Amino acid sequence: MTSTLEHRESPQANGAVLPGDCLASPGCGQPAGPEPFLRPDGPGVEVVVLESRANAKGVREEDALLENGSQSNESDDTSTERGPEPPSPLKETSFSIGLQVLFPFLLAGFGTVAAGMVLDIVQHWDVFKHVTEVFILVPALLGLKGNLEMTLASRLSTAANIGQMDTPKELWKMITGNMALIQVQATVVGFLASIAAVVFGWIPDGHFSMDHAVLLCASSVATAFIASLVLGMIMIGVIIGSRKMGINPDNVATPIAASLGDLITLALLSGISWGLYKELGEEQQQAQSLPESKAYVNPLVCAFFLSLLPIWIIIARRNSATREVLYSGWEPVIVAMAISSVGGLILDRTVSDPNFAGMAVFTPVINGVGGNLVAVQASRISTYLHMSGEPGDSPGTAPRKCPSPCSTFFSSDVNSRSARVLFLLVVPGHLVFLYTIHSMQGGHTTLTLIFIVFYMTAALLQVLILLYIADWMVHWMWGRHLDPDNFSIPYLTALGDLIGTGLLALSFHVLWLIGDRDSDVGD
Repeated sequence: MTSTLEHRESPQANGAVLPGDCLASPGCGQPAGPEPFLRPDGPGVEVVVLESRANAKGVREEDALLENGSQSNESDDTSTERGPEPPSPLKETSFSIGLQVLFPFLLAGFGTVAAGMVLDIVQHWDVFKHVTEVFILVPALLGLKGNLEMTLASRLSTAANIGQMDTPKELWKMITGNMALIQVQATVVGFLASIAAVVFGWIPDGHFSMDHAVLLCASSVATAFIASLVLGMIMIGVIIGSRKMGINPDNVATPIAASLGDLITLALLSGISWGLYKELGEEQQQAQSLPESKAYVNPLVCAFFLSLLPIWIIIARRNSATREVLYSGWEPVIVAMAISSVGGLILDRTVSDPNFAGMAVFTPVINGVGGNLVAVQASRISTYLHMSGEPGDSPGTAPRKCPSPCSTFFSSDVNSRSARVLFLLVVPGHLVFLYTIHSMQGGHTTLTLIFIVFYMTAALLQVLILLYIADWMVHWMWGRHLDPDNFSIPYLTALGDLIGTGLLALSFHVLWLIGDRDSDVGD
């Protein structure tokens, strides 16, 4: 029986004979040996069925990880002579996952550090002092990397991994459709974020200024549009380059999107809002000089970017790859924007108090790190599920109503393994980022031991909650025929902004209450 079994596996390993081809070929009916393939009681039926499924869909990521040693020689053979079939998902161990994620993670972290340093500086600008609602825009617009750029990166990573970007025609189709789609989403989300900022700023104070409202609208829409255009082009280049270098795009695309997203978005928001604020002439009025007000500039800027919407909508509608997302992908980005705006309200109320001005430099860091890690995990789980078919099709990936923490972090599953790796990156990563901020003399807080303990506790708790929610949410959406690439990451990154900002604000309040004067909180 052993010799017969080996004889039947060998042509299958080379991709030369498939059961489907055997059924379709008239020559397969000869009694030369194919008969056991078709008989239910044939000795080799189980091996052949399993091997044919693996060749038809690509070796699943979990099998590649759990059986790395036994399949290391066969994987190269199965990947040859397959033509249009996508390459097998990259065989990854915990070490390889950590190694691939480490560099983009550090790059993303330094990007958030730079964003924090920028926010620490610009919080003292006149536009942030007199139009404090700009602080509410910060998490909402920085969250665009989760709502748009990270979703784009996850969507394109999945498409690349399952072979939908192998030909130039398919590649160009994915690029044009997705770029037009994120411009539509960026413009709409930026406009809605400005409305949310006006409302959240008006409710506590009861004060409303039309000039400031138009300034917020113009700044938000222009920032979202330009940032999404630049970051979208960078993401496409990163994903194409990752595939050519043999790196899993899921491990590098989303962190790189975040590394540049925070810094570029915050720099654009600060510069654009400052320039438009100058056009209002309020600085000259306060200085009692003759102002040359150009208040008409703000509504013109806002109207210009809104007028481009029909063009991007037409392009996205003509592309089958983005048509469905154009119609059904609004709920997650709008809800995520609202969640991030609540985090922005917390930031606005906290940093407006001189006792907690030092929180500004740390907010983009803790939010960015948490969002980056959970986006990597969500993208990996989504790619793994896409290997089994379309959303909701595979009964083996039915949603778990309430996964236990043990199954999320301590099982032998490939996604549990990556969750452990990502969680272990939190402490060393934040230590590096805190040291960098301290070395650059950023913020208004001295890094004492008790401050580091409170900060690390908040960071670990944030990532722990996010990874657990990601495990449940991605499977839950998949079981309800929703593509996690389009729906999960906006929610997760927005929750990361809200949880991170809330925990950080709580830490600063506790430190102030217990009298940690050595950390100079509030100086």
